Amino acid sequence: MAAGARIICGVDAWDLASQTFGDNFPGACAVNIRLHQRSNRRSLPDIGPIHLLLASPECTNHSCAKGSKERCENSRSTARYVLNFAKIFHPRWIVVENVIQMRHWSGYPDLLQALRREYFVREEVLDAADFGVPQTRRRLFLVCDREREPHPIRASSDRKPRNARDILDPFGMWPVTPLFSKRRAQPTLERAARAIRALGEGVPFLIVYYGTDGSGGWQSLDRPLRTLTTLDRFGLVEWDSGEPTLRMLQVPELKRAMGFRPVGREYRLERGSRRDRIKLLGNGVSPPVMEAIVRSLTEECDSGETSCFASMAAE
Repeated sequence: MAAGARIICGVDAWDLASQTFGDNFPGACAVNIRLHQRSNRRSLPDIGPIHLLLASPECTNHSCAKGSKERCENSRSTARYVLNFAKIFHPRWIVVENVIQMRHWSGYPDLLQALRREYFVREEVLDAADFGVPQTRRRLFLVCDREREPHPIRASSDRKPRNARDILDPFGMWPVTPLFSKRRAQPTLERAARAIRALGEGVPFLIVYYGTDGSGGWQSLDRPLRTLTTLDRFGLVEWDSGEPTLRMLQVPELKRAMGFRPVGREYRLERGSRRDRIKLLGNGVSPPVMEAIVRSLTEECDSGETSCFASMAAE
């Protein structure tokens, strides 16, 4: 891990996520199980002492992306599983990540109260774009330390702002199709027309190809990509001989949008279909953000390498 932690174990309910974890951390235990409210040490192999617990409970039933659909309280309550493993391992540090709407959950105050019985807890809402990631991605982080009040999480001063243009592969690297086609959905054409009216012909831009969007359904390339979800939703409009073309953003581009960058080796994302890999990315945490959090927690600790147990619940 870029912040100096040694990854010990990862847990996920989705087999593809566990396999991908194993591909990237071959020295760690990759456990494919669905956690429940009575999960305990017997759910895991013998992994020894743990200094840092990273947890990303299920977020679908907190997220505004679910719209007006009924929420599943069992899904929301996976956040409380963090308390089970805090009791088992007594880690010095815990980081819980989720969508910011988790704060509106009725069980959120009780979760905070339970954590604060043993930890100093800092609530942070961080935007990956502030950490040099070419994506606007605001997430809630509960940053917990047994021994002291956690410091505010700040982006490094040398992290330059980046935009969607920075993630794109060169024109011609991926197949394109004409934008204006009889087979194209009318909402897609309307979004594209709005962008062309605003930007003028010959200027590339992104459209939201699937789903609804409250910001006109398009964006310029001179700002960070809008939040990447688990769906394949961003189309790139470029111009060829004066005619607009369209293609979907590809997995290597979306990896860059999440902030994955080589740290000794490239992050491996090779399993499953294209849709699966996009879902894996959409469920992820931007690495530069987590790196900043872990460095902030451990900067005054001189105990050497930190052992990290990553507990993840697939949606």
